Amino acid sequence: MLDENSIGKWIHVQSYKHDGTLHRTWDSAMVVDFNEDYIVIASTCNKVIESDGRRWFTREPAISVFFFKEWYNFIAMFKEKDIMYYCNIASPSLIDRNCIKYIDYDLDLKLFPDKSILQLDSKEYEYHKKKYAYSDDLDFVIRAANEDVKKQMSKPNCFPFDDAKMREYYQKFLEIKEEQEHRLIKNKEEI
Repeated sequence: MLDENSIGKWIHVQSYKHDGTLHRTWDSAMVVDFNEDYIVIASTCNKVIESDGRRWFTREPAISVFFFKEWYNFIAMFKEKDIMYYCNIASPSLIDRNCIKYIDYDLDLKLFPDKSILQLDSKEYEYHKKKYAYSDDLDFVIRAANEDVKKQMSKPNCFPFDDAKMREYYQKFLEIKEEQEHRLIKNKEEI
């Protein structure tokens, strides 16, 4: 189990669908922050495996925040000069055997550097809502989370959509990673 002493450890991510089938996995990412409300991980060029076996690599460095009580998680993707946010409406995350796990509920939001917001995957949500027979209560929670995220995205520098904080996390990741690489080289030299 992870705790606040887990900063610098590597962890995996697994996304599921409502029926429990595996949807997507991400290879290792480093823990850069952890508390009772959320875990923050960082990665560069992460390997992603889709449920159909397709494999691809992320194109840019990213900071991801997974909440333990909120119905969403998000990724801050570092573009050349700006940060773009991608938010998944999803079940609260949990940690199981060095892996972050959650159920993906399709509704996604993108926050662009110019602060415009794009709603994504509404048709996919409606399809899965029928396919998996989401209850009215679950539908209400998912839609409320979607609206809550939109409101947060509209507020300047509101965590988790805070560029300065995301850059701070990314810098912390780079420093820890460099320290780990130096230790590895030193250990090899001592052998």
